[in-house]
Order: sequence, then C-alpha cells, then structure tokens
Amino acid sequence: MNMPSVGIIGTGKYVPERVLTNAELEQMVETNDEWIVTRTGIRERRIAAPDQATSDLALRASQEALRSAGLTAEDIDLIIVATITPDMFFPSTACLLQDKLGAKKAAAFDLSAACSGFIYSLATASSMIATGMYKHALVVGAECLSRITDYTDRNTCILFGDGAGAVVLGPVEEGRGFKSFELGADGSGGELLCISGGGSRLPATAASIDEKKHFIHMAGNDVFKFAVRIMGGAAEEALRKAGLEKSDIDLLVPHQANIRIINSAINRLDLPEDKCMVNLDKYGNMSAASIPVALAEAVEQGRVNKGDTLVLVGFGGGLTWGASVLNW
Repeated sequence: MNMPSVGIIGTGKYVPERVLTNAELEQMVETNDEWIVTRTGIRERRIAAPDQATSDLALRASQEALRSAGLTAEDIDLIIVATITPDMFFPSTACLLQDKLGAKKAAAFDLSAACSGFIYSLATASSMIATGMYKHALVVGAECLSRITDYTDRNTCILFGDGAGAVVLGPVEEGRGFKSFELGADGSGGELLCISGGGSRLPATAASIDEKKHFIHMAGNDVFKFAVRIMGGAAEEALRKAGLEKSDIDLLVPHQANIRIINSAINRLDLPEDKCMVNLDKYGNMSAASIPVALAEAVEQGRVNKGDTLVLVGFGGGLTWGASVLNW
C-alpha cells in the first residue's frame, strides 16, 4: 500500500488581548523585570478574559487555520486538541470545538501530553491520514494556563500564558510533508511538573484547595536540566530518522519555555540564531500552544518557504518529549 505524503496545509493562531507584563508581576510577587528576562527571556504573556475558555481560544485559531488552508469546517474529518487545561473533564474540548466550528463530519478527541502535546497530536493525526482513514485533520494546541497558575508563587507565575495555535493537515505532493517523528516519555519524572489535585488520586476537597493542589507545581531546576538534555537530543534523533543532517535545517521551531533552553538546543544543532523561531518574550510558556503559535507567526513573517526543512521540538510534563522533521 502506497502511503500518501501528509503535511501542514494551513496555520492559524489566537492570543487573548490582555497583556500581563513583568512590571505588573513586580507588584504581585517578589521579583523584577531584569531577573525574569535574564533567567527566562520572557517580557510579557497573554491572559484569557474571564469569559474565555480553552475552546474559545481554539476556535479563533482554528478558523484562521481553515482560511489559510482554503477549506471549510465541513472538510475536516478529525479534530485533535492538545491541552492540559480543557474546558471541563468531559466532554472533550475537541468535541466542544467541533460544535462551535460546525465540523459535523469530524471525529474529535483531546490529547494530553503537556507541552509535547502538539507534536504527539501531529504524529497521531498524520498517521491516520497516511493510512487513508481520514483526509483532512485539524490539530490544535490550546491552553488557559492562567487558570491553573498560582500568582503567589514567583517561581511559576512568571512563566505561563494563554493562547492557541492550529494547523490543518492533509495530503501534499510526494516528497513534501512530515519526514519523521520522535516521541518519548519518562514517567518516573512525573512529579517534577504536575497538578496533583482534581483527579481520581486526589479529588477536589476544601483541604486540597487550601493546599493549592490544583495549581501547577514545578521542580524548576530538575525540569531545566531535563529540557536542556532532551531538546537537542530529540531533534537530532528526528533528523537521523529522516536521513538528514543538522546543516539541512532551515528553521527550528522549539517549545517556548525558556530562552536558555532554546539557546542550548541552537548550540547543539550548530544553528545560527536567525534559523530559530523565538516569540517567548511576547507570550511566555503556552504549553501545547507554544509550537503552533510560533509556527503560525513564522509563516506570517515569511520565514517559511516551500521546500524548507523545519524541525519542531518540545518537552513537557509527563515527562514527555517530541520532535518532528517536515519538508514545507
């Protein structure tokens, strides 16, 4: 059976209007702009409006991606939303999005792999298209991380923001599209980055709320060390699977978590800075939304051209990681 080539045929993004600056955070916790910028590279982040949930952000990004692809919601057979901040436990955010879009023919589900979720979702959707199960898929990374951030914890509240990025996948001409995926997990590091409350292990109680078990907990130094090691390594492995060299990379689109982690990946891959997409300073860490938003902005800015070799790479809670190589 000849597997069709599958690629990205449309991109879109949406970030909320509200900007939370480092100067504002200085008024909330003991921190300062210079400290945040030096250690993270973040200057501001976006915060969803009180009446916005993850599906609302996903809707705006998805509509833009569909316009970019020249398709309608009726053309979509599959919707995957990568998120750790669903509107609710169930139904899935993907089902809520399917209804809002009017994508009546689409199967829909959420995928949970934290900041690696978008890459995991690309691998899942592209495989389903390659086997002939579906023709067009909408893959969305969307997060309202402000809803699970403790704004009294200076170690985490400086990092996270809200937003959504979306891509449409479909058949592309032979030789283009996805060349490889590298996915991985190390569950032994699960406690390093987690929300321990709200699930079947620790259901919500007055005590769990008082103890702030429903906010992001992160062992920053351990996660940093893991990220520095895994970002470059996952990208190198995806390149190896694709039969390509580091010198073949036209643009690296990494998860936007910390500028020092991104710089370590750039150095390991021997890339000049202008071959790496960085928008961390504007949005902070948007978890599963980081890579698709960065990709959509790179396309908007004319930094992605037909035939370019792109490497997408991310890491996140789980611990998880993922990388993909594609020919645009």
